[in-house]
Amino acid sequence: MAVFESQHPLIQHKISLLREEDITVKAFRELANEIATILTVEATTGLALKSTPINCWSGTISAPILADKNPTLVPILRAGLGMLDGALNILPCAKISVVGLKRNEETLQPESYYENIVADINERTTIVIDPMLATGGSALATIELLKKSGSQKIIALFLVAAPEGIKLLQDAHPDVDLYIAAVDDRLNENGYILPGLGDAGDKLFGTLAI
Repeated sequence: MAVFESQHPLIQHKISLLREEDITVKAFRELANEIATILTVEATTGLALKSTPINCWSGTISAPILADKNPTLVPILRAGLGMLDGALNILPCAKISVVGLKRNEETLQPESYYENIVADINERTTIVIDPMLATGGSALATIELLKKSGSQKIIALFLVAAPEGIKLLQDAHPDVDLYIAAVDDRLNENGYILPGLGDAGDKLFGTLAI
């Protein structure tokens, strides 16, 4: 497994803005998608290309295009939806697979409630998107589900990650590459990332308690 912590100055700038305590729902959504767009660019640099004849204005040329089927994007519900539009800015023809997991706040373990995976996932690069990699339980469960469904190549994108979650995925799935906007310090006693973003799902969907 390769762990890529983005060094892009725009990502570092936008992550800092995303951490602000009084950020609005609108600003959080916009920044999450903007970061997802740049991360998707970084995560797709290894996609294979093939030369194909194209009729250009100046005649027929041999030009590089993607060699394989478009990737499938896999947002982990619900917070992963907050990065989907950003990823689609770069991969507008991507197929969408969906995995629904929620964390049990007592056990910190993921509980599945929905899955809808494209039938030909074995022929596509799979890109998992989720704002937070905390304990790693939800990402781990998602990756295991995708592999059982036939996925051969998996990449995962996160806005922020804790070392604990990274290690869990490294140990369990060393073939999965991680692209992370920021690797944070640690988890607190409740399993939340420090300094983190707070509850990304609540900030994206406007469901914070008032």
